[in-house]
Amino acid sequence: MTAILPTEADEFGSGNDSKRRTSPMTNPPARRASAPWADAVFALLARGAAVLTLSLLVGIIISLIVGAWPAISKYGLSFLTRTDWDPVTESFGGLVMIYGTVMTSVIALLIAVPVSFGIAMFLTELAPAWLKRPLGIAVELLAAVPSIVYGMWGLLVFGPILSTYVQQPLQSWTEGVPYLGAFFSGPPVGIGILSAGIILAIMIIPFIASVMRDVFEVTPPLLKESAYGLGSTTWEVVYKVVLPYTKTGVVGGIMLGLGRALGETMAVTFVIGNMNQLNSLSVFEAANSITSALANEFAEAGEGLHQASLIYLGLVLFFITFVVLAFSKVLLARLKKSEGARS
Repeated sequence: MTAILPTEADEFGSGNDSKRRTSPMTNPPARRASAPWADAVFALLARGAAVLTLSLLVGIIISLIVGAWPAISKYGLSFLTRTDWDPVTESFGGLVMIYGTVMTSVIALLIAVPVSFGIAMFLTELAPAWLKRPLGIAVELLAAVPSIVYGMWGLLVFGPILSTYVQQPLQSWTEGVPYLGAFFSGPPVGIGILSAGIILAIMIIPFIASVMRDVFEVTPPLLKESAYGLGSTTWEVVYKVVLPYTKTGVVGGIMLGLGRALGETMAVTFVIGNMNQLNSLSVFEAANSITSALANEFAEAGEGLHQASLIYLGLVLFFITFVVLAFSKVLLARLKKSEGARS
């Protein structure tokens, strides 16, 4: 029996076969095996980062409770309903600051959400191509302005304008009108809850508008083109197609702006008036917020009940922020569940 030996061409293949065998498309290089400990180290680092974050959160909560314990033990939950704040007699209550924080944030949202929605809708649906990019950059640059600059501008420029062209005319028109006159009462200086709320609205508009614009842009063009093809107007496309498709992202952007408004310090300190009073529910009355009270008094507060009450205010602000975040998570979960059920 004759042995058949492979020829040189058979062993190495022809020129085309050799090129085909060495081609990276047909014979990709083998993946380099990673070190056996790399995955374990990566998992350990990721787990450590998560544990560190939770540990910091728990540490902050514990430190706030420990620091505020003298005020908690003396006032309890009645601290949330007391309106007096007198460091001389060591009588403290947080209702004025809580009211100022909530009201300024609500006013900021009432102004910022419609404006941000209009900006996002214009940039995604109406603006010409040559205007979209520069206008979008201009809106985002508002977020880069330091908060203290907003505060100085609000105190020196916006406050007098608000007093001259808004507050004084409203007070003259509503003078003597029951309830409505009290709602616009106050010294005509342009400083108060409304001024702080408007400044906060200007500050959070870039955040909400940027998120809304980004989520509007992820709407499939086919859905919008189909709606336009059926004769829908721009508003109908936005209201019936874009918003239902992106409502989860829109709510997330609004909650992001609300969190920014709740935690703002310097801008509010400049324009809210820093008065611990709750004489009326006027939007033009000087008031105080939790952040402005902490900024103004914490450095001078001595150890004791005054400092503990300020830390108690910080704990209340932490709780308010936590409630807002939890509410947003629950709302987003329900929206996702409804979308899944509908699909």
